Amino acid sequence: MPLAPFFPRPLLLLGFLLLGCLSVVTHAADLKDAEAAALRLVPDQEREGYEFRADLWSNTLEARMGRAVRVQLFKGNEYAFCIAVPRDSGARISAVVLDLEGKPAGDVLPVADGWGMVLFYKPKKTGTYAIAIRQTGPQPGKAVPCAFVTGWK
Repeated sequence: MPLAPFFPRPLLLLGFLLLGCLSVVTHAADLKDAEAAALRLVPDQEREGYEFRADLWSNTLEARMGRAVRVQLFKGNEYAFCIAVPRDSGARISAVVLDLEGKPAGDVLPVADGWGMVLFYKPKKTGTYAIAIRQTGPQPGKAVPCAFVTGWK
């Protein structure tokens, strides 16, 4: 039986619009949680002499499909990428730098609970590299928001 006899069409449209808005607000809040988690990793690296960009990268990290984000790196700099998902998401992540030949590189300083890490890398050449991030663990769960911020010295 159609819903139209029970609910006027404008009321149905308004209901669907409100549900869509709630979804967008929830997703934005989750991204903010991931960004806040990544920023929690920054102060320790600042004490080590790293300067951090003001902007962050954030997006959804699918359960079975990772993300590769291109970054421009310069020879002579040392980089620290503070990468995290929301602490209460239950997700565990791993990341590597893919060098100019696509080979994995970088040193990882993980957070004990697996929700974040600092990835260190010193490029041998100036160029466009990729940060490859994925969920790990015995059984990756659902899609989660992920964020990282870049530091250099």
